[in-house]
Formats: sequence, C-alpha cells, structure tokens
Amino acid sequence: MSIECAIAFRYMRAKRKERFISLITVISIGGVGLGVASLIVVLAVMSGFETNLKDKFLGVTSHIIIKPLNSGISDWPEVLAKIRAVPGVRTAEPFVYGQMLATGPEGPSGVMIKGIDPELAAGEGQLAKIGVSRAALDYLKDSRELEQPPIILGRELSYQLRTYHFDRLRVISPFGRVTPLGARAPLTRTYQVVGTFHSGLYDYDSSFAYVSLAEAQKLLGMDDEATIIEVMVEDGDQAAAVRDAIINALDSEEYWGQTWMERNVNLFAALEMEQAAMFVVLTLTILVAAFNIVSTLIMMVKEKTRDIAILKSMGATSRQIRRIFTLQGLTVGLIGASGGLAIGITLCLLLSRYKFIELPADIYMMDSLPVEMRAVHILATVAVTMLISFLATIYPAAQAARLEPVEALRYE
Repeated sequence: MSIECAIAFRYMRAKRKERFISLITVISIGGVGLGVASLIVVLAVMSGFETNLKDKFLGVTSHIIIKPLNSGISDWPEVLAKIRAVPGVRTAEPFVYGQMLATGPEGPSGVMIKGIDPELAAGEGQLAKIGVSRAALDYLKDSRELEQPPIILGRELSYQLRTYHFDRLRVISPFGRVTPLGARAPLTRTYQVVGTFHSGLYDYDSSFAYVSLAEAQKLLGMDDEATIIEVMVEDGDQAAAVRDAIINALDSEEYWGQTWMERNVNLFAALEMEQAAMFVVLTLTILVAAFNIVSTLIMMVKEKTRDIAILKSMGATSRQIRRIFTLQGLTVGLIGASGGLAIGITLCLLLSRYKFIELPADIYMMDSLPVEMRAVHILATVAVTMLISFLATIYPAAQAARLEPVEALRYE
C-alpha cells in the first residue's frame, strides 16, 4: 500500500474531535448508496416493462411481415417455401386480414378477422402463444362436430359481444361476391365460438378474431390467396437483416417487408427516452450526495491543515497531497456504490422471485412489477457514481495541495 493510501484510510478513521466529520462521511456514503440502489431498481423495472411489452407484441404479431404491392398473394405456397429457405427464419405463416362487423346478443361491434392455417397454428404459431386451448385449435382443423364454422375471439371482444363458448355469432363482410351489376354484395355468415385468447394487449383482445384461412377467404371474396405472410426469426434483433434477405430471395418487386421494430417504433422510442430521462433524474440524486463528499473533504482539509504542512515540510509533493484527498473521496464513493449495488440487486431479485408488488392487469397488461437487470445498466450506474465521486474531490484536493507549510504553521 502506498503512503497516500495509508494516510487517506487513516484520515477516514475519526478521532474523538472529528466525530462530526465522520458523521457527514457516513451520510455521504448512505446518500450515494441510496442513489445507486434506486437507480438500479428503477432501470431494472423499466427494462422489465420494455421486455414484457416486446414479448406481448411478439405473441400476437411477428418479427417480419411480407406484403404484396397488389391485393393478395396467389402463389403463397411457393413464396412460403422461398422464405423458409432463408437463413435465420424460424417459421413463416400465411394470413388473411379483413375489417368486418360482428353481431352478438349485445349488438354489433367492429372486428378484425384474421384467417390462419390451422395446421401451422397448432405448432409454433401465434395461437399457441396466447393461451388458445388445444381443443379450440382442433376445431379449426376439423369442424364436423359443430353446427357452424368455428371462430376464436379475443377475451375482451367476447365480453363486449356477450358471446361465450359454443355461442353463435354473425359476421357481416362488405367484401362479398361481385353481383352481375359489378357491385359487391355484403356477405353474412354465422360462426360458433370455440375458444378465446388473452394476449395481454387490450386493443388486440378487444378487436381480433381468428377463423380458418378458407373461411377468411370466403368472407373477403378471395380465391386461394393470402393477404400477408408473417415470419418469425431466430434472433429478433436481426429482423431487418433477415427481412432484406427474404426480399432478395423472392427476387421480385411485387413484395415489401416490415419488421416489428418499424411497426412499433414510436412506442419503443418513447420507452427508451423514458429510461434515459429516469437515469438522468436519479443520477441527480447521486450528485446531491456528492456535495456531502465535497463538504466532508473541505472540513477534513481545514482539520488537517497542520498535518498537511508537516507532510509538505517532510518532502511530500503537492501531487501526493492531492492524491490523498482524492483517494479519500473515491473511497467514500466506492463504499457507497458497493452498498447501493448490493441493496439494489437484492431488491431486484426479491421483486423478481416473490412478486410482492401487484399491478392491475387490465391497466398495465401484467399482474406484477416486472424486473430485468441488465449488465450495461449496472456498469453505467457504477461508472457514473465513481465519476461524480472523483469530480467531487477536485476542489478540496486542489485546496489542500496549494497549502504553503509556512503559512499553515505560522499560528500553530
């Protein structure tokens, strides 16, 4: 251990007449620790919210959607084969979309009908991710036991229509067959509810309904076509690169693609901005605690004026004096950061394991406070804390280094 470290640590051990300085040092450590702990917990909770939202969005949608520039994809089996051959693609499914009107006991409600391939949905498809039962999926594949074609509703949509398991539901489509006069006649079909889903996203649960691909094509007056193809990839962060590879593989100007990040860019940009804002706000808490470090060191310099003069008269350089008080301030910051780190990580682990803070699921789309600790947040918090602690030592250490031995000892 160098002489500077030995003296710095000795100064931190208070004597009887320096108890007040020691108390301020403890307060400084506590302030830094609380700031670090709060910063870690808040960033972990906000990261948990972000990850939870991403999981919910990817539970009801896909990493990439491939759309035609024209009305539909007539050769979708060939397109699917080309997409699945692209490296990084996990699954690819055809879908048919259409805005229609559903009528239940409580009256009509707008609904987005989504036609799916029952065979693909039973595997790693979307319905398996959002809690649709195996029996409901079986009905989509084989509906001979039902009196009407099957339909699966979002839970909130089911509540709005007052239509539940095996109830009947009428769907009115404006995309009926073309009449001899060239106009499209509305088409009305009756369905039987075989299940519900709950994605956790209210807008989705209150407006979407699933039918088989063939039924959706009938409602939209389409032949054997698909509206879009949705693709899931191995790594969601590489969706843009895989999208470009898919467009190149299709080798046609008739298709364009969009990633899940592009579809939700405003939401996740707002979340990232909120995280940055909270980091800045809570960093100010650590900055306030750093003022206590400045006060402690200034009082320590005043108290140790005679010692500094003696050290200088014995040959200590101004650089060594500056280093003594810098090390003392950094030690306070390091102890505070270590304690705050331990408290923050412990709180995050407790929140993650026991989930003792409950949330109203209908408002926040989750039933407990989500927590996800990220190494980058922990490292950034510690780095910022130590930087602030170092900056807090500059002025007191410089004052100590400028003391002249003769002036300091004149009145001793």
